[in-house]
Amino acid sequence: MDTYLKLNQSLQNKKVIILGGSSGIGFATAKAAAAEGANVVIVSGSQQRIENALKELPAGSSGFAIDLSTEENSKRFFETAGNFDHLVYTAGENISLSKISDLEVNAARSFFNLRYWGAFTAVKYAAANLIKGGSINLIGGTAGARPGSGWGLAASICAAMEGFTRAMAIELAPIRVNLVAPGIVKTNLWNSMTETEREDLYTNAGNTLPVGRAGEAEDVAQAFLYLMKQQYGTGQIITVDGGSVLI
Repeated sequence: MDTYLKLNQSLQNKKVIILGGSSGIGFATAKAAAAEGANVVIVSGSQQRIENALKELPAGSSGFAIDLSTEENSKRFFETAGNFDHLVYTAGENISLSKISDLEVNAARSFFNLRYWGAFTAVKYAAANLIKGGSINLIGGTAGARPGSGWGLAASICAAMEGFTRAMAIELAPIRVNLVAPGIVKTNLWNSMTETEREDLYTNAGNTLPVGRAGEAEDVAQAFLYLMKQQYGTGQIITVDGGSVLI
């Protein structure tokens, strides 16, 4: 293996920007990347969550409170962010599960603002700052491939993100653009549910999934680390779901 590949398969001293990095999967990815020597920058919409997250990250990590659903905010951030090695986008509000008969269309549209259009604008303004050998890593979910009743909105966003990922892998080449599709993972994504509903969801996952448990944010973080370090895969969807698409 040549020196270039060896250097780029390490996160040591790499600058990693994680949008949605103050909680859940994004925060787990920030901690995992920092543990491998990366210089981590986290962004989310809450200053309090940023401050709390930075207390658990190594000295030298930085964070910014930014509303990523607004294009101008993303533009300004990347104009001042400088060059960096990897982008991870995990930002998203709590999930809403409703049958189409109960969904108000304008409210449904609003869920795309952060999860889809936020990612779209981040990629638009981040691409020019990526260092050779760097990558863009997005998040979707298994709802697009394995939806249930009430998952029409989530399935639509997940499918849109997969199509966007593949298109950007071609358009932005040789920048690598990939996506992680988690299944049921124990994060604040489910906070719109009651505690009982959440626990039932996790218990059901544990009883039915081939791996015998619901996922943890750290499980998904490992997929993001892989996508940043590998140098040959692009336009790929990495499913981390405990086997849910098989049953």
